Amino acid sequence: MSEESPERILSSLRPGLIRIAYRMLGSLAEAEDIVQETAIRWLAADRQSVREPAAFLRQIVTRLCLNELQSARRRRETYIGPWLPEPIFDPEDRDAADDITLPLMIALERLSPLERAAFLLHDIFGMPFDQVSDIVGREAPACRKLASRARAHIQEARPRFAVDKDRGLELARAFFTASRSGDMTALRALLTEDVVAIADGGGKVEASLAPLIGLKAVIARHAEMARGFAVQPSHLVRYAMIDGLPGFVTIEAGGVLQTTALHLVDGRVVAIYVTRNPDKLRHLSEARAQ
Repeated sequence: MSEESPERILSSLRPGLIRIAYRMLGSLAEAEDIVQETAIRWLAADRQSVREPAAFLRQIVTRLCLNELQSARRRRETYIGPWLPEPIFDPEDRDAADDITLPLMIALERLSPLERAAFLLHDIFGMPFDQVSDIVGREAPACRKLASRARAHIQEARPRFAVDKDRGLELARAFFTASRSGDMTALRALLTEDVVAIADGGGKVEASLAPLIGLKAVIARHAEMARGFAVQPSHLVRYAMIDGLPGFVTIEAGGVLQTTALHLVDGRVVAIYVTRNPDKLRHLSEARAQ
């Protein structure tokens, strides 16, 4: 057992624990709650018997997440409109970088909790299957099968190549300018024929209750919105990488905070992800108020 204080150990490992919980749950607020509960259990544990604090803490976090996912799935069934993960922005910690992007996080929702845990712990966070076995409470061969099934289910959603940040943000600027100015010709040139637009308002604010599929539907919706922007302009807060995708934060009519993330393939937009549910943007509101 390390001679470091339990508080110092927890502090040093907390960012990684938050990342695991967020990737499992898709909610930063829930991830922070999970890590807080983990901290309580860590400080109350018989730490003299703990040989590897990092493994011990990851085990607590993952098992709490597995429990939380059962109730989260029930909440998803009654969620109004499409569900998107809470957006997070450019991680300052270089160790936080991984190949999880917003489309992949959405794909993870289709997995069972155990498949998601095995995939994330092994494929994303690099843990050997014997450690994954200890954490999720299944034999290593079973964990290997869980991760394999997960890969098969989400293969199409995995990023084939990293989006160049500068180029991505350049396209985000072009998208913002075209969509807010009503230049549908410029906007059309940025989109693929099979582009999809998904908006998450959670029933709290106005948002499309079903995805818009195809160039015609997406352009028609943006032409309609552009008429509204002419009356109540969209205020740009910042451009940012949002869960690995280029995009921007805006304040829309009625003071609604919104994030827009763009999935790019070969320099064109194949999917637009808009988060408007204020419950999912509370951390941004708090940051702006400070």
